[in-house]
Amino acid sequence: MSAPQSRFVKACKAQPVDRTPVWFMRQAGRYLPEYRAVRRQYSLIEICKRPEVAAEVTVTAAEVLGVDAAIIFADLLLPLEVMGLPFHFSAGEGPVIERPLREADDVARLRTDRAADLGYVSDAVRLVCKHFGSGLPVIGFCGAPFTLASYMIEGGGSRNYLQTKKLMYRSPAVWSDLMCKLVEVVSEYAADQVRAGADVIQIFDSWVGCLGVEDYRRYVLPATRKMVQALCKTGSPVIYFGTDTATLLPLMKQTGAEVIGLDWRIPLDEGWSSVGSGAVQGNLDPVALFADWKELKSRAEDILRRAAGCPGHIFNLGHGILPETPVENVKALVRFVQEHSTRS
Repeated sequence: MSAPQSRFVKACKAQPVDRTPVWFMRQAGRYLPEYRAVRRQYSLIEICKRPEVAAEVTVTAAEVLGVDAAIIFADLLLPLEVMGLPFHFSAGEGPVIERPLREADDVARLRTDRAADLGYVSDAVRLVCKHFGSGLPVIGFCGAPFTLASYMIEGGGSRNYLQTKKLMYRSPAVWSDLMCKLVEVVSEYAADQVRAGADVIQIFDSWVGCLGVEDYRRYVLPATRKMVQALCKTGSPVIYFGTDTATLLPLMKQTGAEVIGLDWRIPLDEGWSSVGSGAVQGNLDPVALFADWKELKSRAEDILRRAAGCPGHIFNLGHGILPETPVENVKALVRFVQEHSTRS
């Protein structure tokens, strides 16, 4: 760990801190001119695979915004490549998996012995930790089994997750095999980031909100719990985040993650009550950053009021920063949370 005594790490453990820590998902992104300048030289995947560039992007965003944690710049889908499932990014359409999984044989062919080939991400973590020392904690991250599986099966994003649910319902043994392989590869990948110095790991289950409670309990919880347990052995706190998950929060807590991320669709105090214990992260609507300052400030105040100064609140958005977001609003929000939560 690079900054185990930071207020962010303490808040993850629901320990008292002097003020509410704040950072943002996708804080290094296209809304930042510094990032756009780097993207003119490199593709997204090239940035990920060049540790010095990924580290520069990570550090720059954290320093420009003045946040309380730096999240490593990487892409959720990187493990797919080492499992034998190539992908590329299509302009304006996001990731495209070239040969989506459809049959048992497709899953059987997936490899689990090449997690070490993702070492370039840990190299970037190492560089960021060296830069910040004990001054700023570093967040490593990975995708959750369900969300990665949905990309692998759908071939990209989806509205109804038809192919994913068909495989889940019709071939539960194949689904289980896929979950096991993802847990094996991604757990090793994320644990390697901790060994490189990451203070906390965030697991993104971005699309799990498409599931009902019983489907989550049956098809997702066992594998996700296994992965969280593997990462907890590293000693770093785990944040588990999904969108559209208000109905799933009590089950998400059963994974064993110390921190549960809340999206903006449920008031923070209600979400925290539903989680039941431990820490929560969230939960401003990312689109609120496009509002005028009076409206944005009011919404931030409401979240802090609902948190009521209780140990274990990390201020964040309910999802990632959007590409056209005004940078000045992001900076002003950071300052406001840091100053207002101190006064509270």
